[in-house]
Amino acid sequence: MSKKLIALSMAAMFIVVFGMTGCGGQQSAKTADQGKVLKVGSETTFAPFEFQDEKTKDYIGFDMDLIKAVGKQMGMEVQVQSMGFDGLIPALEAGNIDAAISGMTITDERAKKVNFSKPYYKSGLSMVVKADNNTLKSFKDLEGKRIAVQIGTTGASEAKKIKDVTVREFNNAPEAFIELNSGGVDAVVNDLPVNEYYIAQAGGKDAKIVGEPLNSEEYGIAVAKKNTELTDKINKAMDELKKNGEYEKIYVKWFGKKPPQ
Repeated sequence: MSKKLIALSMAAMFIVVFGMTGCGGQQSAKTADQGKVLKVGSETTFAPFEFQDEKTKDYIGFDMDLIKAVGKQMGMEVQVQSMGFDGLIPALEAGNIDAAISGMTITDERAKKVNFSKPYYKSGLSMVVKADNNTLKSFKDLEGKRIAVQIGTTGASEAKKIKDVTVREFNNAPEAFIELNSGGVDAVVNDLPVNEYYIAQAGGKDAKIVGEPLNSEEYGIAVAKKNTELTDKINKAMDELKKNGEYEKIYVKWFGKKPPQ
């Protein structure tokens, strides 16, 4: 074999060896980066907890700020995936997402399928009627009426318990409010802060909240049953956010008041 041929063979060998080494390094780096990503599912039409900014198209809201702060505390990059509310728990069970934050009430039924973090928000159900409706004043008055709810929510579950009621389920809260405005239903049953935000945005001209909240609910971040380690990390991160004042800052930003003690 000539010296020239030997040199070419050696060069080719170096290219193959270093090429393989380079590919291996990139793959490891990519794997390491993936390990720092927290894939979070959310139904992003639930203002003021999660919704899309009209200008930037970013997902914003109380939940969005909170989960980003939790991720930062954990040293992880948060990637939000928008999906239907009724698809969040199946997505967790399938391993398509790591966590779900979407104003999700902690219930015994849901806790059979997923783990929940410590509660991060206290809420309750309320009802919204058209501004000129003076006959519906409490949940009892909804008997035999038409109610709009968001599918898969506790509002939907509670509405179905009302006697002789007709419940219409929608994919998100805005669709339910549109149905109310068009006269297709008599009331909307949803979480109090969501209803309050809708009234504030509408200027109180088209609708109003009536009656006392139906019950007390607590929101939690959902994680797959098998991923207890992540649940613990999220809890520790939230504890730290409450200690350093970041949680209070986020709460005041979206609700204009300090969180209840």
